[in-house]
Amino acid sequence: MRINKMTALKLVVALAITFGFTACSKKSGGSNTSTATGWRINDKKGGFQHNSRYKQQEPGPGLVEVEGGTFTMGRVADDVMHDWNNTPTQQHVQSFYMDETEVTNVMYMEYLDWLKRVYPPSEENYKNIYVGALPDTLVWRSALGYNETMTNNYLRHPAYGNYPVVGVNWIQAVEFSKWRTDRVNEALLEQEGYIKRDAKVTDVSAESTFSTEAYLESPSKSYGGNEEIVYKGRNNKLSGDEEAKGVYAQRTSGLILPEYRLPTEAEWEYAAIALVGNREYNLYRGNKKYPWKGQYTRNSRRQSKGDQLANFKQGKGDYGGIAGWSDDNADITAPVKTYPPNDFGLYDMAGNVAEWVADVYRPIVDDEANDFNYYRGNVYMKNKIGDDGRAELVTAETIEYDTLANGRIQYRNLPGQIAQEAITQEDVFLRQNYTRSDNRDYRDGDVQSSRFYNYGATDEGGLSENQRMYDSPKHEVGSDSLGEMYKKWDPSSARTTLINDNVRVYKGGSWRDRAYWLDPAQRRYFPQDMATDYIGFRCAMSKVGPKNGRKTARN
Repeated sequence: MRINKMTALKLVVALAITFGFTACSKKSGGSNTSTATGWRINDKKGGFQHNSRYKQQEPGPGLVEVEGGTFTMGRVADDVMHDWNNTPTQQHVQSFYMDETEVTNVMYMEYLDWLKRVYPPSEENYKNIYVGALPDTLVWRSALGYNETMTNNYLRHPAYGNYPVVGVNWIQAVEFSKWRTDRVNEALLEQEGYIKRDAKVTDVSAESTFSTEAYLESPSKSYGGNEEIVYKGRNNKLSGDEEAKGVYAQRTSGLILPEYRLPTEAEWEYAAIALVGNREYNLYRGNKKYPWKGQYTRNSRRQSKGDQLANFKQGKGDYGGIAGWSDDNADITAPVKTYPPNDFGLYDMAGNVAEWVADVYRPIVDDEANDFNYYRGNVYMKNKIGDDGRAELVTAETIEYDTLANGRIQYRNLPGQIAQEAITQEDVFLRQNYTRSDNRDYRDGDVQSSRFYNYGATDEGGLSENQRMYDSPKHEVGSDSLGEMYKKWDPSSARTTLINDNVRVYKGGSWRDRAYWLDPAQRRYFPQDMATDYIGFRCAMSKVGPKNGRKTARN
């Protein structure tokens, strides 16, 4: 049989296309076939389960994305105060999410309401939980000023509902962030059908709560092990084979968000300066002195020219201008979103309230040790394992509390959470990246990094008095043999600093500060267990996956 040239050509093309599709099919196997073994992924009959359709992390409630990058951390101009604690260093920050605004009174009151309902203060086991989370409203008082209106109304009155919460110490801010993590993930799992609808309100109690980490470790232990609340699959509808396996939402599902937390100092400063909108000379810092462009605090736009771009103290006795010309529209704090956002879409990154960040304060940022996601304050913990080989959950009888320097009782963990303990030398044996649990003193203040110190330790195995690099006061709060609390003040006149492992950095200016402190590079510190009327906070969340949503690099 004879075949003309055109027919032959069509036959060759058809064979080539068929062979190409077959080869591609065998090579890729589709998104549900392993490129390592050729086995099926997500097979209903069993085997490895993986969310191959996952696209990208969705921002949690209240968060906006901050694309990471490099920047000059610290003050690039001369420091007129001569603090020299913000020497410029080049740092790189990974992409993350940050609260659009500071945490408000309404947001914090939701937390207080939940604690009061779930852990009633009237019960002996829980009497210190709610009280320990309460902001210190007495921070508004002044010996020579009348501020009782704020003392009595600022936290709870609806007129201040959208104002940033104050009177919250660093420890309380951290606990709020943990609580927020659990509530957000609880709501997400309910929406996806892995938790009974409305269980987070109707079925929650001190013995039946949701913890993200506890759910990931053992979903069946959530809500006190109530299987009528925690489903084994979406809406509890599974086939026979799946019923035998028990399909819960895990990290591999991509549904559960990373934890809410305080931003690191590097993250906060990077987000505040917002170089994403700066494409001028000296890209990494440019001429941005504030979160907005320009060298001045007043608005240059025609419609609002002369108005202040932040809420701060403009001079002695001047917290908001004169009547009829209140150029910053506030005397104390102001409602969030009163002033324009920066180029990341973040509000009040200068003024209104200063903000807690995660870092332990040291006068120098050690960029020689690390210039990637810099953070001082790591204390590595691990899950406490019980006799059954599983992680132990905190119960009403095993709640741990801390007595703060002012005598207040603060909870350290809550029932339903996984009990934690410090890592040991066995856990870090032959490790190169870290060698101990508490790294707050790493390369600064510990024996290994001290320039001058005398050998010899105390009887307790700690540092002797002349080995302590930071000679801070040593106040003591405790209880005697009868259980009565005592407080001992350190009256020594030989103390030379207030710096220790329990002071934290706070950033940004506040309504009480002059314009000098509005520069995001400025850094100050305050004891982590104390609060003021000018320090608030906002939360951050790490971003998993790519730096940004672009598929190709930008020139």
